[in-house]
Formats: sequence, structure tokens, C-alpha cells
Amino acid sequence: MSREKADIKDLGLAKVGQERIEWADKDMPVLKLIRERFEKERPLKGVTMAACLHVTAETANLMRTLQAGGARVALCASNPLSTQDDVAASLLKDYGLTVFAIKGEDRETYYRHLNQTIDLHPIMTMDDGADLVSLLHANRKKEVSRVIGGTEETTTGVIRLKSLADQKKLLYPIVAVNDAETKHFFDNRYGTGQSTMDGIIRATGMLIAGKTVVVVGYGWCGRGFATKAKGMGANVIVTEVDAVKALEAAMDGFMVMPMNMAAKMGDLFVTLTGDINVIDKEHFKLMKDGAIVCNSGHFNAEINIPALEKMAKSKKRVKYLVDEYILPGQKRIYLLAEGRLINLAAAEGHPAAVMDMSFANQALSAEYMIKNYKKLEKRVYPVPMEIDKNIADLKLKAMGITIDKLTAEQKKYLSSWEMGT
Repeated sequence: MSREKADIKDLGLAKVGQERIEWADKDMPVLKLIRERFEKERPLKGVTMAACLHVTAETANLMRTLQAGGARVALCASNPLSTQDDVAASLLKDYGLTVFAIKGEDRETYYRHLNQTIDLHPIMTMDDGADLVSLLHANRKKEVSRVIGGTEETTTGVIRLKSLADQKKLLYPIVAVNDAETKHFFDNRYGTGQSTMDGIIRATGMLIAGKTVVVVGYGWCGRGFATKAKGMGANVIVTEVDAVKALEAAMDGFMVMPMNMAAKMGDLFVTLTGDINVIDKEHFKLMKDGAIVCNSGHFNAEINIPALEKMAKSKKRVKYLVDEYILPGQKRIYLLAEGRLINLAAAEGHPAAVMDMSFANQALSAEYMIKNYKKLEKRVYPVPMEIDKNIADLKLKAMGITIDKLTAEQKKYLSSWEMGT
């Protein structure tokens, strides 16, 4: 294989990868319906697309859908630990995609892979965390002129891109797929909730019942994980900086307190904020012996790992993806997956049934961008409501669920002011 075509771990893993892709596909009926339409209509014909996403079986089915629509896609990883190497191999061997992704790749390799996707001169980007867009804007500005638009998958990426747009530095329009109701309500809440717990249990084998679990951040991801932890018998503490979210957490039955109080009580700490150093040096000092710390936000910056490294007398790998830090007084703190996304580093990410909706949004938003980019400004746009509603309708149909429709009388009532009590 040439460096221009791919950089993966082992092509011999392709058979297992294809089995995994096909297994995920059976739980992604909405994306399958879109793929069948794309094969007929070819709305992405002639489009070269650079995609920086978690290289998983679910992502593979999105790549197949974009390819069916006529796109030429180059895929790289959006996180060094999230790649499923067998899936990467299958995408190259069985589907002919260009793939640059190896699980555990170092920072230099990670950015080389990002640059290799850009080297193919994409006219559209599909990002998860905005690293690809940031690299284009910072170091590859000559390539930006040909890019007509892009999409962004995750909360952290949307925050970064909105900041870029607010500074009038965003150079092409982006659709914030993360903000679609059929994405963040389901992907972030149900997907992150379940897969984060899955990753923690796979990495540690710990019993959740009876443990005090500190959930840092009560956005959609935090809500989902807190609910799962509570359902498994944990005593859940939520820390927040937003008064409304903190109030909601309290009304949902969780203890709410500042981190400097929670740090003394927690057995397991999980960050889900999208911000930096939400677990910091002073919090490590307060934690009890044996505390376990992990992250399910996009970047490992949520935990101040450099501070932990500096504080520690020693560090050793005690189990796959579990590092033990010995602090003064022989206190042990365990960091999971190097602070990377625990649900993808230690488990397999979100269930396919959830990613079905997220990636349906990606596919349809890419189609929307191709059809509308000429009239869009250089800013971050929400997913059009008709796309969101269409995906919800298709998902209900696939689940065998029917719902009521408004009668003519009800529609008239809702649109008038004359009809009162």
C-alpha cells in the first residue's frame, strides 16, 4: 500500500473488520435508507471529502454512504486511541477508501494523518473535534480556498468553530451536526451514558453499585452518564458551573456540590465538560487513596495530567489502559486511558442504533451543504429542522412505531389567537 493511499496497522485484519461493519449496519436502518437513495441520486458526485472522525464500525457505514453518494473520501482518526484497526483495514481493502488511522498513534503521526487527508485537496470537511478545520485554518491556508463547507460532529468542535466564527476567522460555512435534536438528545445522552460506563467497566472490572461516582458536567453527556451510574446503584455527585444545569441535576435527584468538596468523597471521577483542567492539582490532593479518574469529553485536557505527573513520586502501568500514580503519603490515583475518551479507548463507542441518527445527520448535512453552499455565509449553522424531523420519522418507522397526527381542527387551534378557553 502506498503512503498516499493509506496508513493503517495491518491489512490482514480486514476480514474481522468487515464482519464488525456488517454487524453494526444491521442496527443502522436510517443510514441504510439514505445510502440506498444516494446510490440512485449520487448527490455527492465529484466531491472530495476529508473526514476526521473516530474510525469505528459505525463510522465505516457513514463512509460507505458518502461513497455511495459519489464522494471520494479520505478518513483519518479524530483521537489517537479511538481507531478500530480491523475496521480501518476493511475500509481500505473491501471498500477502497483512503484511510490514515492507527490505534495508539503518537502526536506526530496523528497530525501527519490529518495533513495527508488535506493533501488530497478536499472541497468539504467532516470533523469531530475541529482538529481538521483548525489545521486548515492555521497551517494549510492555501487549501482553504477550494473548501466550500463542512460539518462538525461534537460539542467540543462546535465550541471551537463558533469561537472562530465570532472572531470573523472562519473561512467557510459549517453545519453543526452535534446540535441536531436527533443527535445530541440521543447520541450524547444514551450513547455516551452507556458507552462510558462500558469503557470504565472493561478497563477496571469495578463494581459500580455502592461507589460514589463524581460526574463533572451536566450537559447531555453528563446527564446520560449520571443516569446510568445511578441505575447501577452508584451514589452520584454532580459538579457544575452553570446554575440552571446544577439546579436540574439537583431536581433529578443527584447531590450537587463544588469539586473541592466532591474530590474528598469520590471513588470514580468522570469528566464530560469540553473544558480544560476541570480536575486540577488541588483536586488530586484532596482525593482519597485508590480514586479512579477518567474522561469522556473529546480531549484529554479536561484532566490536568501534567500536574498529576509532576505531583507523582512514581507512575506505572498496572493494567491495560490503567496507570497508577503514587502521590506523597503513598496515596494511589488511577488514570484510565491516558485521559482519552474512555468509551472509545477501552470500549467500542456508542451503540450503532444511536450512531444511526448521528451519522444520518452527517450524510444529509453533507448533501445540504453541496446544494446550498453558494448562499451560505462563513459561519456555523444548525442542522435544518426538516433534516432533523426526517431522521426522526425514519427512525420511528424503522422501530415500528407510529404516532398521531394533528387534525385540521387542532392545527387551526394552534395557529390562532381567537380560540381561547
